[in-house]
Amino acid sequence: MITKIGELMLYVNDLDQSATFWTEKIGFTQLAEHNEGGMRWINIAPTSTTETQFVLHDKKQIAAMHPEVPLATPALLFYTKDIQKLHEALFNKGIPVGDIVEMGGSLTFNFPDPDGNYFAVKNS
Repeated sequence: MITKIGELMLYVNDLDQSATFWTEKIGFTQLAEHNEGGMRWINIAPTSTTETQFVLHDKKQIAAMHPEVPLATPALLFYTKDIQKLHEALFNKGIPVGDIVEMGGSLTFNFPDPDGNYFAVKNS
C-alpha cells in the first residue's frame, strides 16, 4: 500500500543556513518553501525533476509537535494513495501509528519501526 519513497526529512537547527548550504554549496534546487500553522519547511532536490527530495524541517518545531520523533537522524516520508486504509492496516497489525493530521494540504501520520526509527506517510 506504500507506493514510493517520496521525501527524506532532514531536521536542522537553521532552515535558511541549511537551504543555503544545499543550494549554493552543493548545487541543489529549492523546489518550495512552506509556511503553515506556525510551521515552516523547505523542499530541495538535486534537480527540479528529481522524484525524491529533501524536506528541511526546524528541529525545535518538530520536537514541540512530535516529541516522540528522534531528531538526530533523517526520516523517510512514504507516499500512499489511501492513507486511511494504510493507517488502519498498520494499526490492525499492532504498529503504534500516530494520528492522521493535515500538514501542507495533505494528510500524514507517523509510525516507528522496532528500533524506534520514525517514518511518515503522506497521501499522494
